[in-house]
Amino acid sequence: MADASSIVTTLGGGSGIDMTALATNLANAQFALRSQRLTDKTDVLQRQISSASTIKNSLSSFASALGDRVRSGDLAIKPTVANGAVAIATSPAGTLGTGSYSLEVTALAKAQTLASPALATTDTAVGAGTLTLRFGTTTGTAFAEDAAHAAVEVTIPSGATLATVAGAINAKHAGVTAYVANTANGAQLVLKGAEGAQNGFVLEAAETPGEEGLAALAWNPSAGGDAARLIAQSADAAFKLDGLPMTSAGNTTKQVAPGLQLTLTGTNAGNPTTVAFGNANTSVTTAMSDIVGALNEIVSGLNTAMDPVNGDLARDPGAKALRRSLALLGGTVVMPNAATDAPRTLADLGLALEKDGSFRLDTTRLQATLERDPAGVGAMFTSGLYGVFATVDKLARTAAKAGDPGSLAGSVSRYQKQSTQLTADSAKLAEQQASLRASMIARFAHTDSTVGASRSTLSFLQGQIAAWNSKGN
Repeated sequence: MADASSIVTTLGGGSGIDMTALATNLANAQFALRSQRLTDKTDVLQRQISSASTIKNSLSSFASALGDRVRSGDLAIKPTVANGAVAIATSPAGTLGTGSYSLEVTALAKAQTLASPALATTDTAVGAGTLTLRFGTTTGTAFAEDAAHAAVEVTIPSGATLATVAGAINAKHAGVTAYVANTANGAQLVLKGAEGAQNGFVLEAAETPGEEGLAALAWNPSAGGDAARLIAQSADAAFKLDGLPMTSAGNTTKQVAPGLQLTLTGTNAGNPTTVAFGNANTSVTTAMSDIVGALNEIVSGLNTAMDPVNGDLARDPGAKALRRSLALLGGTVVMPNAATDAPRTLADLGLALEKDGSFRLDTTRLQATLERDPAGVGAMFTSGLYGVFATVDKLARTAAKAGDPGSLAGSVSRYQKQSTQLTADSAKLAEQQASLRASMIARFAHTDSTVGASRSTLSFLQGQIAAWNSKGN
């Protein structure tokens, strides 16, 4: 809808001045300075948010990447087996090993395998009732139950086949798996247990009256069970480490020596092989070089942001706190529980601070530490509560605490609140400017109408005077 001054002008009255443009220009002029100040403050805050967020995210990404590298075992001192056909050696998470060991594997762990009598077809009914699995040590002639291993009952419904029985056993997840094999003799139910001597089993049957047949599946060597049905007997793995006899219920052992766990894959009775821990000198040197590079990228961004003349974070408390923490990083004790003469700080790993706050790698000190205590260096690159990763991760988490006003995340949060307030202030200012413009247009329209009326009266008087003058002539 056209405003009042435009209507007056359109009808031929008014002063001839564009009152709408005049009101707009006056309103803009009155609010221009305050509007520009809000815009400038908003621009500064957006740069501060961006700068603080970038540094914080760079630090978090660095910590995350370092954690992935440590957890992958890339920096750990890894054990190797000279005869790879005998075993695979690993280090449990958070453990370290040194030195070498002799390994002789005399027997692998085995699981019991039991077969049922053969049936003519897979569709043959086997009766109904309850099958009970009992666990312990079995041989072809005897069974000794393990009282600590609870028996498992399996309900077999009417009309069951071997496939039905296999499914019911598997549904119990009792450590025994079952399947039906179509052998040269006919369909047979095959049961397989877990590795280890104590994981042998027997099968008992209680038949539903009138639906006999399950008793044929039962097997217990102590009760005269057919030894031929025992396809494989359960057994523990047996091996010698440095000549000391050891056993394991499974072929994957527990930790058998500091930082050493074995997965046995073959036997070498009478022909011991060697398990040895190498060194991580090359990978640690590369890792420290990468760490120095990543830290320097963060320091570079921080120095630019904190430039006293042009820096967006020149007086930011979060940026200042991070700079202080980085300056102290080399001397921070990252292994508080380490032995007195063991490496304890990042400076021991060659992290050196330059005058401008950047870092360099002191390779001489790093190599000396690696030669003196390679295991101690390896201990610093674990994913536990202490070490290089834990220290960097703590630095990143501290910077990311939004509730801490002295952190970068706290600064971002503060700047975002200020930016939100500025947006509200800008909206309020725009409303005030629009209100002033509308008020001016209304007042100017009245003035324009008055001026128009005056001009009309003046024109009439001028016409009358001109008429009078012409009559006088």
